[in-house]
Amino acid sequence: MIENPGLIPRAELHCHIEGAATPDLVRVQAEKYNEDVSRLFDDNGDYNWHDFSTFLSQYDVAAGLFRSAEDYALLSETYFRMLAAEGAIYGEVFVSPDHAKLAGLSYATYLDALGEGIMRARQANGIEGRMIATGVRHFGEKSVEMAAQEAVNTPHPLMTGFGIAGDERQGHPANFAKAFQIAKEAGLGLTAHAGEFGGPESVRGALDFFGVSRIGHGVRAIEDADLVRRLVDEEITLEVCPHSNVSLGVYENLRFHPINRLRQAGVKVTLSSDDPPFFHTTLGKEYVQMTEVFGWDQLVLAEMTANSIAAAFCDDTTKAKLQEQLDTALAALPQQ
Repeated sequence: MIENPGLIPRAELHCHIEGAATPDLVRVQAEKYNEDVSRLFDDNGDYNWHDFSTFLSQYDVAAGLFRSAEDYALLSETYFRMLAAEGAIYGEVFVSPDHAKLAGLSYATYLDALGEGIMRARQANGIEGRMIATGVRHFGEKSVEMAAQEAVNTPHPLMTGFGIAGDERQGHPANFAKAFQIAKEAGLGLTAHAGEFGGPESVRGALDFFGVSRIGHGVRAIEDADLVRRLVDEEITLEVCPHSNVSLGVYENLRFHPINRLRQAGVKVTLSSDDPPFFHTTLGKEYVQMTEVFGWDQLVLAEMTANSIAAAFCDDTTKAKLQEQLDTALAALPQQ
């Protein structure tokens, strides 16, 4: 059930669950644990990071305030309810065994808690959600392999994918191929952060060595025409996060962002928010601002959602249900 009828249903494939914690929720958690987090926020109450280092620092402080199973259930429920309130019918979030360890939780407890929150949101709003286990690239190949093995050894019905995040410029892609093979053999969907701070070679490496069907970000593929054609030919879906790319300085502003050129070239692009409160965005804002910046109409926005549904790491029955919701909304649009 979409809380904003009349909207084209939306869907998201790229969001880090700890990075989805709003300032209001962080302040609630800080009060619960008697922690002073005033330094995290500006006079407007927003996160006040100013470069990549302070972003990472603030992210870690905020994430460190989720310490129990109920904290994580609250986090995922809050985020998926927010998605549903903006017209989303589906969302996927990245989860990490590293955060579970920092919280002193077993990976199974962490996944169960996040899954509980997702199910609460589903019961309240009808939104579907899934989780993607991730390894951190700059922690090294053994750490990423361990993340893949933990994902395989700790199954959860809502944990349906595996990916790699972290600094894409570190380590040759071949070093991480084994981790992706482990995940692939277990039937998990595969994605990888690439083509954000790393150039086209980062995307090419992910395609060559990881066997992914999706690329997180991937926007710098636009710098290589042959690579763009490869993305089209191999039907690779890009999880594009425009406000994140601008906030982190990959592009100067949204007008210079290549998402529209990639789409016009035939690449399957989608819209996501990455770490939404840190980048002053939401999934809804991504959809709305693409219409304002690039003149996308409702049919193009529906294309974004359809691309997300097709590339989603969920079962065919769920995909069919989601597509039916999108088709129903399209049929209700005024005829041009």
